[in-house]
Amino acid sequence: MEIRELNIAGAWEITPKQFPDDRGLFLEAYKSTAFEQVIGHKLNVLQANTSVSKAGTVRGIHFADVPPSQAKYVICPRGAVLDFAVDIRVGSPTFRQYDSVLLDDTDRRAIYLSEGLGHVFVALEDNSTVVYMCSAEYAPGREHGVSPLSEEVAIPYPKVGRDGQTLELLLSPKDTEAPGLSEAAQAGLLPTWDACKTFINKLD
Repeated sequence: MEIRELNIAGAWEITPKQFPDDRGLFLEAYKSTAFEQVIGHKLNVLQANTSVSKAGTVRGIHFADVPPSQAKYVICPRGAVLDFAVDIRVGSPTFRQYDSVLLDDTDRRAIYLSEGLGHVFVALEDNSTVVYMCSAEYAPGREHGVSPLSEEVAIPYPKVGRDGQTLELLLSPKDTEAPGLSEAAQAGLLPTWDACKTFINKLD
């Protein structure tokens, strides 16, 4: 597999090698040795989640308190989503910036987001299925969100889906009511660049 760091430190795109034959195909969606060689530590998976989304569904921008936060290794085995790593780490050189990876059932890429990064994606077709391997279990008291429509981040969501149809963005009430980036920062919700580096440097 090929692992490429994105423009946001702590986020990587993983492109697997696919082996097709007359029965279908095979690929390694995750391989610990390759992961650890590039990332520098193990991925200790404590929870795996699956979501199925209509075209236009937006999920995010989600993040968790550091420590321990929740690193995510994300794949899309069915359909297609445009997945964004958002830098919400106060003090980071790329604070407020983002990078994206197309996750779909053609190239079958993954994205890894380290602790402290914000995560959001938009489904590009109906029944898009996303699987997240997470380094920590869900804990409501330390889970937070920033509005996926925050003008300070200004994520450019696609206007058309994979089938060429116009996308109408669909948000949950929780994501709709989430604060903007500055509001979240003023409330002390956002992780800091230094806290994230300190935590990640201690991982084995």
